[in-house]
Amino acid sequence: MKTSLTVFFEDPFWVGVFERIGDGKLSVCKVTFGAEPKDYDVLEFILRHYNELIFSPAVKTETRQIADNPKRRIRNVRKQTESRGIGTKSQQALQMQREEMKTERSQISREQRDAEAQRRFEMKQLKKKEKRRGH
Repeated sequence: MKTSLTVFFEDPFWVGVFERIGDGKLSVCKVTFGAEPKDYDVLEFILRHYNELIFSPAVKTETRQIADNPKRRIRNVRKQTESRGIGTKSQQALQMQREEMKTERSQISREQRDAEAQRRFEMKQLKKKEKRRGH
């Protein structure tokens, strides 16, 4: 399993995107930091809150085996630190997570709305009964 974190500025906040690749599948989690985080802030966040992160559903992705050449490794590290933003697959995974949370939220609000309507109906019935009892 390979995990990477990309921190970038997405107006008006600093955002971190955790990408987790394992068994040819990519899962993503987006975290909003607010003010620009220092390295020690990011490390502290990872140590304290990584287990609490909610990752998106896994998206199938291709992974390439990279040669273990030390010069190439250094070049890749330099390229990763210079590059900004997140990949297209990560954006798709985040979109899937957003849609999933949206349907979950709408289902919960629908249940609350139905429960409130049922409560009002029962209160109205109770009030009607009490009116009839008085006479």
